[in-house]
Amino acid sequence: MKNFKRTTITTALPYANGPVHIGHLAGVYVPADIYARYMRMKGQEVMLIGGSDEHGVPITIKAQKESVTPQDIVDKYHNIIKKSFEEFGISFDVYSRTSSETHHKTASEFFKTLHEKGEFIEKSSEQYYDPIAKQFLADRYITGTCPHCKSEGAYGDQCESCGTSLNATDLINPKSAITGNVPELKETKHWFLPLDKYEGSLKQWILEEHKEWKPNVYGQCKSWIDNGLMPRAVTRDLNWGVPVPVEGADGKVLYVWFDAPIGYISATKEHTEDWEKYWKSEDTRLLHFIGKDNIVFHCIIFPAMLKAEGSYILPDNVPANEFLNLEGDKISTSRNWAVWLHEYLEEFPGKQDVLRYVLTANAPETKDNDFTWKDFQARNNNELVAILGNFVNRALVLTHKYFDGKVPAQNELNEFDKETLASIKEIVAEVEKALENFHFREALKQAMNLARLGNKYLADTEPWKLIKTDEDRVKTILNICLQITANLSTLIAPFLPFTAENLREFLNIKEINWEDMGENVLENEHSVNKPKLLFEKIEDSTIQQQVDKLLATKELNEANNATIEPAKDNCSFEDFSKNDIRVGTIVEAEKLAKTKKLLKLKVDTGLDTRTIISGIAEFFKPEDIIGKQVCVLVNLAPKKLKGVESQGMILMAETPTGELCFISPETMITNGSTIS
Repeated sequence: MKNFKRTTITTALPYANGPVHIGHLAGVYVPADIYARYMRMKGQEVMLIGGSDEHGVPITIKAQKESVTPQDIVDKYHNIIKKSFEEFGISFDVYSRTSSETHHKTASEFFKTLHEKGEFIEKSSEQYYDPIAKQFLADRYITGTCPHCKSEGAYGDQCESCGTSLNATDLINPKSAITGNVPELKETKHWFLPLDKYEGSLKQWILEEHKEWKPNVYGQCKSWIDNGLMPRAVTRDLNWGVPVPVEGADGKVLYVWFDAPIGYISATKEHTEDWEKYWKSEDTRLLHFIGKDNIVFHCIIFPAMLKAEGSYILPDNVPANEFLNLEGDKISTSRNWAVWLHEYLEEFPGKQDVLRYVLTANAPETKDNDFTWKDFQARNNNELVAILGNFVNRALVLTHKYFDGKVPAQNELNEFDKETLASIKEIVAEVEKALENFHFREALKQAMNLARLGNKYLADTEPWKLIKTDEDRVKTILNICLQITANLSTLIAPFLPFTAENLREFLNIKEINWEDMGENVLENEHSVNKPKLLFEKIEDSTIQQQVDKLLATKELNEANNATIEPAKDNCSFEDFSKNDIRVGTIVEAEKLAKTKKLLKLKVDTGLDTRTIISGIAEFFKPEDIIGKQVCVLVNLAPKKLKGVESQGMILMAETPTGELCFISPETMITNGSTIS
């Protein structure tokens, strides 16, 4: 591998039309932060860049729904996202936004440079137009059926079900997201980046020179290149975004996927005047951390843009992850099916590292993975509490109990001691190897193996049994346990930065350099502080609250998506007037024997007290409805059900999801009152 002087790390820019959720964290921000922290601890110069993507149609759609301006939307969510990242410990060197003046200027200059070099194809083409809304429809304003997986609700630029990148004209049965009408094709002029011009160089650069890239990234790039690259429009008919900076482009802005990656560059400009070394120096390594839905933009389109400009370096690696699902279902912002970071921080104060741990241990590195609250609880209780927290607590408690909180000196080491100490370096090497190859799940597993090593060493040596007979031996045992604890404070720091800080406080030490980890990092007689619990158990009731919250969301979605039964055929007034509907009161209720759905009711109709069989047993308990006033169709012809004659019908309302509700008067009225 080439030796680089510095590393520029970019993270996909989240759309500022909503908060950040665990899918974003697992796919992009946690792995990027782990790698940046690791590189800094190794003494490397690192620039971790983030920012909010504040242009594009999702912003304008959100603004329309809330009857506010796009600027109102991006201001609101940029602040929520930025604050959430800060509280969660994502160690950005700069977190900017694409609505900034610096970004608009940078993106405009980039476009003009390519325009002046003749890199664009200017041509007219037919685009979808909504004649009712009187505007051209950008990609996200068009929905339809995906031509690949046949899923409904695919957007004009991408199907979120299968992840395929699309053109709006590819959609089957397209509809305007503004009015719901079928759009028409209308001619409009745009500027296109000729990706086909760079197909050969991209093929050489990716398929021949970067075979080490993750299989999902390499495979998607190969598929695109093998199918042949086509010119792609870099402008859109829209009034929100970076205006196209050439004559004849009124009412047009830069396509969000042209201007967004330039946001990495403009953010660096805002952070340092010496920005060019992070983007144009051959001794800089450029890494893009993204989700799989952004692979084509970061591996083909953005590199083609950089090649066309001519002075920028290309990414050395794009370690994209797959998707994280939630409780067996795809995370969806539109359906509110997500665990939102800002809500998690409020509901689980001080537990940033628990979520960081779970998302890393369950990261979707090679395939889509699933987050469940039960797994979250199990990993906290069975791993963080029982393994890491338990070892640290025992080592420090015993040191205070036996040696007044001072690191005892090692005496003669036996073979088990030597093997244990040697294992520290071996584990550190395994963590390094995994991190260098972007295998963050494996790296975390290896780091936790150091805590497992400590627990096993304590359990096997049993110092609490030796203290009365062999104090020197106990000194050696606890010295080794404290050396492991000190190494842990560095080894887990990229993954669990808040826990690492607590460990250093317990040990009364500053951060240990990564290269200094090994056998003896704590001096004899060094005083350590009394420990507090690193982690606490999470109870079933806490998890059930989160599960119930998701179930409520699911029920609401099902209700919103439920189909309303169509109206029946018209009936005459004469036919309707034959119905005799009266107010009655249920005076007795019991389940009808040998049935699941039927209740046997006695109802006072004001005319008489009669038996009515009603199929409501799945929704109501007999004891709960006695005394309930209801509406009764009293002139329905009697009918035997399970051997019992039913003399009428209770009127009920059925919701789109199949739930039954009584039709009842608002206040108590006389039984027998007619309803007309």
